[in-house]
Amino acid sequence: MAEITKNEIEPRWYILHCYSGQEDRVKKNLDQRVETMGLHKNVFEVVVPTEEEVEVKDGERQTVEKKMYAGYILVSMILDDQTWYNVRNTPGVTGFISAEDEKDTRPKPVPLSDSEVEHIFSRMNADSPRVRVGFSEGDSVKITDGPFAEFLGTVEYVDEDKGKARVLVSFFGRDTPVDLDFLQLERN
Repeated sequence: MAEITKNEIEPRWYILHCYSGQEDRVKKNLDQRVETMGLHKNVFEVVVPTEEEVEVKDGERQTVEKKMYAGYILVSMILDDQTWYNVRNTPGVTGFISAEDEKDTRPKPVPLSDSEVEHIFSRMNADSPRVRVGFSEGDSVKITDGPFAEFLGTVEYVDEDKGKARVLVSFFGRDTPVDLDFLQLERN
């Protein structure tokens, strides 16, 4: 069995795999385990990465909090054999994301790079929610509002940041590009 023990001073972020939809329960279980087993010196933070998204449903915008990575949670810890064992055997944890080595009977967990951690946390702490829509280039849509109401068209371009799409509308025998808000469109 490969030794995991390191003499690290700085905690690193690791990814834990758990059952999809159970992330909050696993976080609670791990937080309780850290508390009851006195693992505060090596396990510092457990995070279920989420971000705010704007969804368009039934013609209305709704802001919802969505898990960024279903079935995964992040843990900031100093990795040694004891913390590996205690975290790995927390109810609901199915394992660490790890790099397998043919010689090892126990794969070694791989920490996230600083740039990966920065990217995840910048998405979590974004000032404006991401706009998530069901439209993509080439989709056939019906315009529901404005001067082109009831016209059919094809999505040419989607700008999720602005919540708009460019739709090609057949108008007097020509395809005319029209920029529309997602709220003005529905799938055809």
